[in-house]
Amino acid sequence: MTPAHAAGRIFIVSGPGGVGKGTIVSALVDRDPRLWLSRSWTTRAQRQGESNDAYVFTDRASFESRIAAGGFLEWTDFLGNYYGTPTPDPVVDHDVVLEIEVNGAMQVKKIHPEAVLIFVLPPSRDEQQRRLRGRGDPEDRVAERLQKALDEEPVGLSLANHVVVNDDLERTVDEMMQIIGHHRMLD
Repeated sequence: MTPAHAAGRIFIVSGPGGVGKGTIVSALVDRDPRLWLSRSWTTRAQRQGESNDAYVFTDRASFESRIAAGGFLEWTDFLGNYYGTPTPDPVVDHDVVLEIEVNGAMQVKKIHPEAVLIFVLPPSRDEQQRRLRGRGDPEDRVAERLQKALDEEPVGLSLANHVVVNDDLERTVDEMMQIIGHHRMLD
């Protein structure tokens, strides 16, 4: 077993809001017992109907204390709320999956250039808008996230090792499982 295999790989799933990152990552982790999801922290309010384990929901003071202690692999202030990935402990024989925004992906790639970034795009702006509304985002947040996507996409595309369009969930998950399998075979 190589040292990289013992410590695991880092797979980053990133993309603008409303592309389905959470749904995709949940399906990946369900399918592949060798994937371990590092659950992000956030200071944003929990959405109606959102799972309690979607994030570690916390307050600004607790988040800022963890920043000061160096407890995040990456973190960002995104549309007025903090989001961050706790520094993961290596899990032997597991690969880490990070479901993070583009700014976080940039931070992780600087620290871990070997990390594999899979950038997810929506099939269209209209579908992205429909998904944002469907998950309960208020109209002002939908508009902010759509505008933010225009800024994020060129950056994400330039960093990405792979780009996937989430136009069909099963096909998207299958494609991402193939990407993960490919990178595992490189060891």
